Amino acid sequence: MIDFDNRTELVIDISTLEIIKNELTSKMIELILVHNDEIQILNKEHRNIDKATDVLSFPLEFDLPDMPLGSIVISVDFVQDKAKEFGHTFSDELSLLFIHGILHLLGYDHEVDKGEHRAKEEELINAFHLPDSLIVRNS
Repeated sequence: MIDFDNRTELVIDISTLEIIKNELTSKMIELILVHNDEIQILNKEHRNIDKATDVLSFPLEFDLPDMPLGSIVISVDFVQDKAKEFGHTFSDELSLLFIHGILHLLGYDHEVDKGEHRAKEEELINAFHLPDSLIVRNS
């Protein structure tokens, strides 16, 4: 299950995200959709980077039965901009960022691993017939 907190005015269908989540984990995930101003505050507070970003992941630091895996925060402003820039749908871009975020919750980290995050992301992109993700298009 995805605990969905939409803090925007947009109407969002997360049924595809539920399918993706269920493919990767049975644990609940909190998904929060925000605008750039809110994600910038979170980015500064948690990463000491004072600018908006596309997706932030907050894994829980302990694993207890029935506890959620963690939280994913996605900026809808980034989703809209990147979807337009790369010529695909809002839903596809949201799915790409969700995959990126959930992989972080599962312990993948493209900033320090040896390509495992990118490989798993690419596998999921192909499985769900999605366009190239941010990590793949920057490779």
